[in-house]
Amino acid sequence: MVENKFIGSAEKERKTLWVVLGLNLGIAAGFFTTGAIGDSSALIANGLDNTSDSLVYGISLFALSRSSKWKRGAANVSGGLLLIFAIAILIDAWRRFDGGSEPLGPLMIAMSLVAAVVNLACIWLLGRLKEPDVNIRAANTFSLNDFASNGGILIAGALVWWLGSNWPDLVVGVSVAGIAAWGGIGILRDTHGEHHETVHGDKR
Repeated sequence: MVENKFIGSAEKERKTLWVVLGLNLGIAAGFFTTGAIGDSSALIANGLDNTSDSLVYGISLFALSRSSKWKRGAANVSGGLLLIFAIAILIDAWRRFDGGSEPLGPLMIAMSLVAAVVNLACIWLLGRLKEPDVNIRAANTFSLNDFASNGGILIAGALVWWLGSNWPDLVVGVSVAGIAAWGGIGILRDTHGEHHETVHGDKR
């Protein structure tokens, strides 16, 4: 009975991660396309963010049916990828600051609204899972980070449209990097805490 319940829970987690993975791949393609057309650091940054999320969901799916040690290892990779992604965004933002850019405010606003709906769907799907493991918690962190980033893009798009300047776009690009770095550190702390709890629990 307990084993069947565990199998059912794992299968539900697997199906949810597949759906969230597909949604993130789709929204990443949208961000890259609109970012290239709209010359936007914020949109490109979020495209990189969702691509990173998709890689992590793939890793989480691989680790889902494995041991707790594997799951913690996958979560560590997830946190590390977020930190790498944050550095990549900072480099792109500096390039646009140094070389200049002309982001399109209306396109930024439209894409941020579409992405917000998708991220809310991901948060809802992940929130339905009971007793989530460290990888599911990491996935939820990504979706929450993405939703916060969408709000920043919306505001930046309005300011770019109003002021005719690229600085709001660059500020949001850098902010997305900060959110990603904070999320990555949080995931690594969560993984370390679970490892610490497991080790001390085994000693008792």
